[in-house]
Amino acid sequence: MEFDLERGVAVLERTPQVLRAMLGTLDPAWTDATEGPETWSPYAIVGHLIHGERTDWIARAQIIVAQGTTRRFTPFDRFAQFHESQGRTLVELLDEFARLRTESLATLAAWRLTEAQLALTGEHPEFGAVTLRQLLATWVAHDLGHLAQIARVMAKQYREAVGPWRAYLPVMDR
Repeated sequence: MEFDLERGVAVLERTPQVLRAMLGTLDPAWTDATEGPETWSPYAIVGHLIHGERTDWIARAQIIVAQGTTRRFTPFDRFAQFHESQGRTLVELLDEFARLRTESLATLAAWRLTEAQLALTGEHPEFGAVTLRQLLATWVAHDLGHLAQIARVMAKQYREAVGPWRAYLPVMDR
């Protein structure tokens, strides 16, 4: 599927609601669980999404839209959530994410992006030239990837409990 801004925004605007429905008042046995050492819990993933909302998607899109003399993106700290989320409840994180996402989407809508603007480029620290269209498509895919990751982490908590049905549940072994 080709990237379509309206379709992409339809996913982005639903992510906070999906997260709240999936995680909102669940016991920490679900939300703090991981897949093992050096893997992320649903709680950590929400913190990661917040950090991205603050420093990645719109911040990088602004660099591209501005077309200033410096189009190089600041490297993204993929682990900032581990110190930024300390001492906060999951409900607080979900509330903050919803607020930040609403602000991000309002900024995006206010730009009234054209096809020509979607083709503008910025410079990613690893990939080099990337278009605004690619950045926005990645934002959507990133949300969906982390929703899938949360579901996988949670499903694996019952890896042994499902007994022989594990053979029919590929999520348990990924």
